[in-house]
Amino acid sequence: MIKRSDYVLQGGPQGVLLIHGLTGTPAEMRFVAKGLHARGFTVHGMQLAGHCGDEADLLASGWRDWAASVEQAALALRPQVDQLFVAGLSMGAVLALHLAMERPGLVSGLGLYGTTFVYDGWTIPPVARLSFLLPWVCALGLGRGRSFMEAPPYGIKDERIRARIAGSMLAGDSAAGGLPGNPWPSLAEFYRLARRVRARLGEVHVPCLAVHAQEDDVASLRNVEILRRGLPTPLQTLILPESYHMVTVDQERERLIQASADFFTSLLPQPVRQAPACALA
Repeated sequence: MIKRSDYVLQGGPQGVLLIHGLTGTPAEMRFVAKGLHARGFTVHGMQLAGHCGDEADLLASGWRDWAASVEQAALALRPQVDQLFVAGLSMGAVLALHLAMERPGLVSGLGLYGTTFVYDGWTIPPVARLSFLLPWVCALGLGRGRSFMEAPPYGIKDERIRARIAGSMLAGDSAAGGLPGNPWPSLAEFYRLARRVRARLGEVHVPCLAVHAQEDDVASLRNVEILRRGLPTPLQTLILPESYHMVTVDQERERLIQASADFFTSLLPQPVRQAPACALA
């Protein structure tokens, strides 16, 4: 049964919707949520459809369900704040881009953390790099019951944090650590989403901040270049030298939080300065 693991931190009049990744959990965005909340933002760490339960729950959902749950959360948060920003990790970043395409005018800016269009990091084995073929494989009815299992370092360079999160994941606590593997049909759904968003990057007309690990073990810096080439507006970037894929929990997360807060604040409307009143003669 799916567990409700999302959370809302009430703060100021600027809101941030945080989106976790495929097979992940809102817990992977909690450090960022607390950091942005401490800087005055209202934050909602949402739970994607089909997540935080078992594999059957995930397989019962697809990319359209994930995107619909993002849109529903954004539409619920928007009336409560003056400006809405959206930030996502890995597939969550792709879903943030999709929202900006589908709902122009709803979002004021995007935080794209470890954006993943292709799984091509240094821990991805050669056979898994062919996972972009899964939409065709699964369309033939093949691959159900198969998964690509997570492997060390599980996207985390900090050994202490890695031990805690991987321990929860491997112990079956999907609400805290996510699922330990990526089912082939779910990966096929991810690639359908990624291809759609990649082809439509020119429709994203809001400012974007990309935060990516220099040595991302899951998605290489090629994914940032896809953003840079496809987006019609300049892309602000922060490359982290001492992190792996899970930049929202790894050892440079404070840099990510501060960069995000600064970026979102820079997009707020500037107050109109009144001209000094003329002195009476």
